[in-house]
Amino acid sequence: MGFRSFRTLLLVFLAVSGALLAGAAPASAHAALTGSDPQQGSVVTKAPAQVTLTFSEKVAMNDGSLQVLDPKGKRVDTGGATNLSGTTYGVKLHSGLPDGTFTVTYQVVSADSHPVSGAFTFSIGAPSQTSVALSDQAVGGGIVGALYGFARYISYAGFILLVGGAAFVLACWQRGAGVRPVQRLVVAGWLALTGATLALLLLRGSYVGSGKVADIFDLTLLGQVLQTKSGAALVSRLLLLAAAALFIAVLFGAYVKRDEAAADISDGAGDDTSDAAADSADRAAEKKDLTFGLAIGGVVVAAGLAATWAMAEHASTGIQAGVAMPVDVLHLLAVAVWLGGLATLLVALFRAPVDAQIEAAAVRRFSRVAFGGVLTLVATGIYQSWRQVGSWSAFTDTTYGQLLLVKIGLVALLVGIAWISRRWTGQLSEVPAAEAVAAAVVEQREKKRSTVLTDAGDARRRGSSSSAGSAKSADSDLADSADSDLADSADSRRAAQLARQRAAVATARDKRLRDADPHRTGLRRSVLAEAGVAIVLLAVTTALTTTEPGRTEEAAKQATASASQRSGPLSLKIPFDTGGEDGKGTVEVTLDPARVGGNEMHVFVERPNGKAFDVPEVKVAFTLTAKDIGPLPVTPDRIATGHWSASGVQIPMAGDWKIAVTVRTSDIDQATVNKNAQIG
Repeated sequence: MGFRSFRTLLLVFLAVSGALLAGAAPASAHAALTGSDPQQGSVVTKAPAQVTLTFSEKVAMNDGSLQVLDPKGKRVDTGGATNLSGTTYGVKLHSGLPDGTFTVTYQVVSADSHPVSGAFTFSIGAPSQTSVALSDQAVGGGIVGALYGFARYISYAGFILLVGGAAFVLACWQRGAGVRPVQRLVVAGWLALTGATLALLLLRGSYVGSGKVADIFDLTLLGQVLQTKSGAALVSRLLLLAAAALFIAVLFGAYVKRDEAAADISDGAGDDTSDAAADSADRAAEKKDLTFGLAIGGVVVAAGLAATWAMAEHASTGIQAGVAMPVDVLHLLAVAVWLGGLATLLVALFRAPVDAQIEAAAVRRFSRVAFGGVLTLVATGIYQSWRQVGSWSAFTDTTYGQLLLVKIGLVALLVGIAWISRRWTGQLSEVPAAEAVAAAVVEQREKKRSTVLTDAGDARRRGSSSSAGSAKSADSDLADSADSDLADSADSRRAAQLARQRAAVATARDKRLRDADPHRTGLRRSVLAEAGVAIVLLAVTTALTTTEPGRTEEAAKQATASASQRSGPLSLKIPFDTGGEDGKGTVEVTLDPARVGGNEMHVFVERPNGKAFDVPEVKVAFTLTAKDIGPLPVTPDRIATGHWSASGVQIPMAGDWKIAVTVRTSDIDQATVNKNAQIG
C-alpha cells in the first residue's frame, strides 16, 4: 500500500506540474508597458528625436533591449537605451528619417526578475508597408522556458522538504534524526534545491535572452547573469546550501551519536547506577545545548534561503517593498514548516521501521506547530494578496487573481483535511501495538536461530565434501569437484529463494504491524490526502510566482484602454458656412499628442472641392464644461494658404473638451463651429 501511495503521489506531481507549466503563457512577465512616445499606432507629422517607453516598474536593459526599425527592417536608433526618469526609458533616433511605418521592439527584465518583450508600430507622415517580421515566440518561452519553470518548481519543493523535514525532527520528533527514511527525505530536499539552483543559474542567460538551448552553457551569458540581482540571489542560495549541508551532517551525525551514547549508558546502568546517572545527565545537557544551537543555526540558514526568493522576485518591487520582503520570508518559512513537516510525517508513518514508529506525542507536537504555521500563512497571505491584487475586480478579471482564488480554495481544503487528521491524532495510543511489536521481537529471534542452524548445516556439508575429496584419486577429485560446484550452485539458488521469501515475510509483517492500530491507519490515510493536495498547491503557488500580478495587469489594461480611445494625434473635421458668398467649407483641427501638457495644433481650411481655402482669420477655443474650465482661446499663425498652426497649446486637465473654431471668410462673414473630443 505504501509504495502504491507514493507512486500515485508522484504521478499527481508530474501531471499537475506538467499541466501548469505547459499551460502557462511564455511571456508571464511582471512589468507591463503602460505608455510610449510616439504612441502605438500613432501617425506623427515629423520624425521624433527619440522613442520613449514607460513601464509599470523599473526594468533592466542592455544595448540591444530597445530597437527601432524602419520599413525595410534596418535599425534607425543610435543604441544604448537610457533611463530618462523613474520607469521611463528612451533611445535616440538618427536624423532625416523618411516617411513610413516604423517598428519598436523591446526585450527587458523586470525588477522581479522576469523577462518582458513586445513590439508596436508608429508612422511618420503616413502609414506604409513594412517588411519587419516579428517572432511569435515571446521571451521566456520554448524549451528553455519550460525547463526554467520546472527547475523553479523543484527548487520550491526542495526548500520545503529540507526546511520542513529538519524542523519536524528538531521541534517534534528528535528520535527521528536516526531514522533512515527521514534522513533520506531531508537529504533529497537538499539535493533537489542545490541541483535546481545550479540549473537556474545555467538557464537564466538563455531564459531572459535568446531562448536557445545552445546558449545554456554560454559562459559569457553566465558571467552577465552573475552581475544581476537574480544571479546574486542564486549564488547566495548556493553558499547558504553549503551551510545547510554542514547543518545536516551535524543533525544526522553528532546528534544521533548523542542518542546512541545515552542509550548505551542506560543499558549499563546496572553496573554503577550513580555513575550512569551522572553520565546520562551530562549527555542530556550536551544534547540540549546541541539542540538549541541547531535550532538557532537552522532558523538563520532557512531564513537566508527564503530571503533569496524575496530579494529577487515579487516582494522586491512594487509598493511597500521594505515590508513585503520580510513578510515573504515568513510566508515561505510557514509553508515549509507545514508542508515539509507533513511530508516527513507521511514518511514516518509509511516508511519508518516497526521498532522506530513515531510516537503519538510527536504527532501532537507537529499538529500544534502546523497550526501555528497555518495562522502565519493566512496572515502573510492576506497582506500579499492585497499588495499584488489591489482590488476585488482583479480576483476575477486577471489571471493572477484567478490563480489566487484556486490557491485559497486548496488551502481551505488542506485545512479541512488537517482537521480530520487532528481528530485521528487525538485518538492515537502512545505505544502503537505493543503486543505486535513484542511478537516481532520473538519472530526476529526465531529468524536468527534459523539462520544459525542453516549456516551450521552448510558448514558440515562443506567439511564432509572436503574429507571425501582427500581420499580419492586425481580423476575422482575432478568429478567430485564438478559435483560440488553443482551442489554449491543449487545451495546458492535455494539461499537466494529463501532470502526473497524472508524479505516478503518481513514486508508483510511490517505492514501488519503498521495496521495494528486502526487510529494510526486512519491518520496515515488523512495525511496521504493532505500530501496529495499539497502537491497541487505547490504547483499553483509556483505558477503564481510566474504570473503578472493583478495590480500590474489592471494598470496595463487601463493604459491600453486609454490609448485605444484614439489611434494617435487628435484629428477633427467640421463643416462650416459663414452665410456669405463663397462661405462654405471644411475646417480640420489636429492636436498632437492630444494629452495633458503642451500640444502642437494645426488647422487646415478647405473648400468643398478639397482645395485649400485662403481665409483672413481662424481662432480656436477649448472648454472643459464638466470642470468649468475655459474657454481657453488660441490664435494660430498662418503658415500657408489654408494652413494655420500653433505650438505649446496647453491642456491643463484630461477630459471631454469642447473645441470651438471660428472661421472668418470676409470682413463681415464668419461662423463658429464646435465639436467635443476626449483629450488626455
